[in-house]
Amino acid sequence: MKKLILGILVFSLLTACKKETNVTENSDTTQNDSIVTPESDEVSAEIIPFKEIELTPEETSKMLGKQDNDTLYVTNFFATWCGPCMREMPHFKEKIQEMKSEPVKFTFVSLDEKEVWNTKVKAFAEENNLSKHIVLVDAMNLNPEFFHQNFKQWDGGSIPFTLMRKGDKTDETVGMMSAEMLDSKIKSFQ
Repeated sequence: MKKLILGILVFSLLTACKKETNVTENSDTTQNDSIVTPESDEVSAEIIPFKEIELTPEETSKMLGKQDNDTLYVTNFFATWCGPCMREMPHFKEKIQEMKSEPVKFTFVSLDEKEVWNTKVKAFAEENNLSKHIVLVDAMNLNPEFFHQNFKQWDGGSIPFTLMRKGDKTDETVGMMSAEMLDSKIKSFQ
């Protein structure tokens, strides 16, 4: 029965792209004193080789948790096969470049199937100069408890999904964001 429920959840995650909704919350979630993310926020003209950084659900929860610093953490869950995910990605790339000297950390969590991590995800990361920003999570290992523990709104049923966190303040967006919406949400943290 657990396998059936997990299979349905993963199938829903991989096939759904629901319309845009969002919510801003002040979260009481307190976790961890360090963050697991790619090494740098800088986007350079040279292609940086993609290095697989696979996170377990526990490591992902730690990455998403409250950090005791002044950095805004922008975490986007996506897949290379998801049309809305790919349409919003240029907005994130522009923001990364625009904010490279500010305390903002962009991380993209790929929910692509493991079989394409070293092909499609790698090609996407290198073509878009996002190699240092992408981490990999095997969606088959994410259960309903993971979503309940880490998010107020997102149940894993659709992507893209973006979590922004700075201290206790969080903002969750289910669905694709326009450049204006992304800009507005980031400005609300400054």
